[in-house]
Amino acid sequence: MLRIAVQVAVLAGAVAIGALLVATLTSNIAGTRLGFDLGFLGQRAGFEISDKPITFNANDTFARAFAIGIINTLLVSATGVVLATVLGIVVGVARLSSNWLASKIAAGYVEAMRNTPLLVQLVLIAAVIRQLPDIDQSIELLGSVYLNSRGLYMPRPEAEGTLVAWIALVVAAVVGSFVLHRVAAWRRAAGKPTFGLSRVGLLAALAIAVVAWVVLSPVTFDVPERQRFNFTGGLVLSPGFTALLVGLVIYTAAFIGEVVRGGIQAVRRGQVEAAYAIGLTPGQTLRLVVFPQALRIIVPPLTSQYLNLTKNSSLALAVGYADLFAVGRAMANQTGQPLSVIALLMATYLSISLLTSLFMNIYNRRVQVEER
Repeated sequence: MLRIAVQVAVLAGAVAIGALLVATLTSNIAGTRLGFDLGFLGQRAGFEISDKPITFNANDTFARAFAIGIINTLLVSATGVVLATVLGIVVGVARLSSNWLASKIAAGYVEAMRNTPLLVQLVLIAAVIRQLPDIDQSIELLGSVYLNSRGLYMPRPEAEGTLVAWIALVVAAVVGSFVLHRVAAWRRAAGKPTFGLSRVGLLAALAIAVVAWVVLSPVTFDVPERQRFNFTGGLVLSPGFTALLVGLVIYTAAFIGEVVRGGIQAVRRGQVEAAYAIGLTPGQTLRLVVFPQALRIIVPPLTSQYLNLTKNSSLALAVGYADLFAVGRAMANQTGQPLSVIALLMATYLSISLLTSLFMNIYNRRVQVEER
């Protein structure tokens, strides 16, 4: 009874404190004539946005400006998640490498990134980008990629009419490869020779995809061309986007590298010894034995790093990139409705985080071992 009485008292106290906070907030809002009104979304924005994946000008609505902010945040977050995951895996594996130099470089990178604030890193990266050469002295990379103080210029892919046919051929090739793989597995289980059907199917699918790409040319590339004062054509990554993406990737990859290292080290040593005993190479052991088991440990903390990367993108304001928070700040200044804009921002970030967690939890359940 005493335990129940204590719990009831704590709950009543929490409710009372919550009611007091709500009443105080409501009173203060009424006193300042500020409310939660989203009617301004249909009004004229009156400001420009530098990074806009869709058309926008000052005469468009606040709702369209907010949509651009969401798209920009999703774009930098999704790209950052992919690149940070790849770099993080490389760093995590390098930290466990028997090569002394690779291990020490990876360890130094992790310690440097994890022990300095992300905001400081972003400001430093943005300052470095501003020191790059002007248009006429652009750094040329791979023959058609140019880097200068105005951003990164690269070929822009453009879909052709044959893209649908190429996709259909690739899908058919993948299905055929899967069928051959299943046939090989069935023959192996029956004690019959497989004749390398799995490998044949994979090589055939790759060959079909490559040959069809050469013949059909489903995608062409609009290459940037240098003019007197600027480039024309191609895809342009602004300095703000580039600085934010690089900063998020190198910062988050350090944490992902530690997650990967911990997951690999959690796999029992006997699994590695058994793999070596049946003749697997170190690379095959890592890819076929260690990493699949480590995924069960890696995925949950990896989800947290993905969420952190998405939320850290709100620091885009420091490098001049028009992400969701930067657009929301401009909207609050224009409308005089900061509470409404902040509530809208919180709801949007919450939705993105919950969707990310949902997909990662679904994947986590798929990689977990079913207990019998």
